Amino acid sequence: MSCENETPGATRVSTVHRLTTAGGIEAALGRPPSMIMLKQISALDEGCRTVLAHCPLAGFGYRDAEGTSRTTFVGGTPGFVRVHSPTRISFTLPDGEAHGPVSFVFLLPGVGETLRLNGSVAKRKGAETFVDVQEAYVHCAQAVIRSRLWQPPVPAGPPPAFEGEGPLRGPGVAEFLAAAPFLTLSTWDDSGGGDTSPRGDRPAVARILDGRTLVLPDRRGNKRADSLHNLLQDDRLSFAALVPGRTGVLHGHGRGTITDDPALLETMALRGTPPHAALLIDVEHAEVTANDAVTRSRVWTTHLERGTVPDLMALAGDHLAANLADAEGGLLTRVLKVVTGIPGIGRVLRVAINRAYRSGLRKEGYEEVEIGSPRAGRPVAVENPLREVRIAEVRRETPSAVTLVLEDVERPASFDFRPGQFFTLVVDIDGRPVRRAYSASSAPGAPRLEVTVKRVDGGRFSAHVHSELRAGDRLSVRGPSGSFHADPAAAHEVVLVAAGSGITPMMSVIRTLLAAPAPARIALLYSNRSAEEIIFADELSRLEKENAGRLSVTHVLTRERGRLDAAGVRGWLSDLRPPEDTRYYLCGPEALMDTVQSVLTERGVPDDRVHHERYTSGVGTATTATTPQQMIVEDGTREVGSVVVEPGQTLLDAGLAAGLEMPYSCTVGNCGDCRVKLRGGEVAMTEPNCLTPQQRADGYVLACVGCPLSKVTLDIADP
Repeated sequence: MSCENETPGATRVSTVHRLTTAGGIEAALGRPPSMIMLKQISALDEGCRTVLAHCPLAGFGYRDAEGTSRTTFVGGTPGFVRVHSPTRISFTLPDGEAHGPVSFVFLLPGVGETLRLNGSVAKRKGAETFVDVQEAYVHCAQAVIRSRLWQPPVPAGPPPAFEGEGPLRGPGVAEFLAAAPFLTLSTWDDSGGGDTSPRGDRPAVARILDGRTLVLPDRRGNKRADSLHNLLQDDRLSFAALVPGRTGVLHGHGRGTITDDPALLETMALRGTPPHAALLIDVEHAEVTANDAVTRSRVWTTHLERGTVPDLMALAGDHLAANLADAEGGLLTRVLKVVTGIPGIGRVLRVAINRAYRSGLRKEGYEEVEIGSPRAGRPVAVENPLREVRIAEVRRETPSAVTLVLEDVERPASFDFRPGQFFTLVVDIDGRPVRRAYSASSAPGAPRLEVTVKRVDGGRFSAHVHSELRAGDRLSVRGPSGSFHADPAAAHEVVLVAAGSGITPMMSVIRTLLAAPAPARIALLYSNRSAEEIIFADELSRLEKENAGRLSVTHVLTRERGRLDAAGVRGWLSDLRPPEDTRYYLCGPEALMDTVQSVLTERGVPDDRVHHERYTSGVGTATTATTPQQMIVEDGTREVGSVVVEPGQTLLDAGLAAGLEMPYSCTVGNCGDCRVKLRGGEVAMTEPNCLTPQQRADGYVLACVGCPLSKVTLDIADP
């Protein structure tokens, strides 16, 4: 009979018996078999490197500059760890700096076993952290199996009632712990070593005893007990917990002790079988936050195709055989080599290992034991909307504008779009992906894409482009997006009005139309503060000379003649005398576009012949909730799914990470493709964005820049 819901009061915590010696731990857990330690290697072999190349997520334990223990999840994409040599790796750590010993638990979606690495920080270069590897070994699958980490998520029960104030009463913490079956636990010894181990249990991996105390059952395993032995030397620890289906992480740190108190262990019994020990954590800090690595990794909706990486238990056998050979294992080494060389033996061993897992876990009291992912072995087609590109050239246009010339990383392929559309550029800055939208300035259909970026005061992305990016660097693009575009097959005349960097989509339009067979005439009115700030000045002059009669360019320098006003626009249009079927394209500051629009309205130009491109900076911030919020997604009358949106996370990111079919394109609030109807609840959006006042009044929100302030219901049916 399980007594999982019983929790002793706060006064009980102070009286439970503690284990304070290595002998006491061995008495409770037993001594680890000698073979266990022979599965550990000191450098990365080919199997380890293959695992790292396919792993999208890892638990990471480190200490910051102040010596505080930290555990988080890092990664986001397969191969996020770069292997420089068998004993050196590097990766990006978005928040903080790691110092001294560090440790990893690498997770492969759908796989029970994990790869663990221990090492120390060698150097840092910005957000890139370089680590010298000291130990690597495969950890058995019991923690993952116990937690059902890769199984479909199940509804969580209500958080338990508990006494006392403390960090565990923080926003969303108790609710998260009630649903979290898995965490990674980081500990350190007193000789410069660290360890991060996986922990899993049902229905939750940790139980709250009071406002600042957690208890983790320590059930049967391989008896290495590294974490417990470390705590005898240094009681500081940290942990990071996961809930299947959610992209948030509960980060916590505090101090730990070990107990074998029978009364406390009995409260965690499964079918009458208590754990042999437990870890008591005095929690000093606990907080639920959105985690970019979990969000980007899509671990809840993807998994590895069978055969992509070596069977991790077979890899552990290779490590054992290598160590036995080094130790002159003789007959046993030869037997292992013969056995592992038998065709099909891997599948036989996997069946035997899974059978052993089931048997052992049932003896511990687990009634239902499921091995691996229910989808394991079948590839899942997951759309990757990002296209990895390489910077072929960085071309200086003006003192404040550069053009990035981009090409595919793998093999040449054309960039197809409509002239005037934009692409979303994604660059890692200090370990986090930052996204901004920029219009293509090149003509479509070429193997190279050109985007022109003007430096903006306070603009994080543009500053990074101007100061950091060089030819050969890589980034990602999404797109094309946007309804602002011209038709190169049309024969009507085109009038373009631009200011500053608003010339970039116009340049794509000009280049495309001049190359088209249709004899369209193009007139450009282009405003800048001074001559040195005219982007594409030389090319515009050349194109005007080479296409006399088809292209005319009029420059307005506001430092010399003042801002372009309605009178100036009227005079220019009067001299131009455009025919009735002319199409007008406007791109620049809102004030200028409103001025031009008013003049065109005066002249009787229909609205459907006037096209606007409205830029948003992407640097604004929205008010966000401090607690996780539920999002229900509907498609008309049909419910598509439900997901928890973490504090600071957008509706779109949460939906995509959960595998929901959310509409989107640019992801930065520029295109409107992610516009959805808000059926219930409250949403705050980053400003400015492309929603019109009428769309707001009709109850629409943009999922890509919207954060829920309460439980929300969205309708993704075509608006």
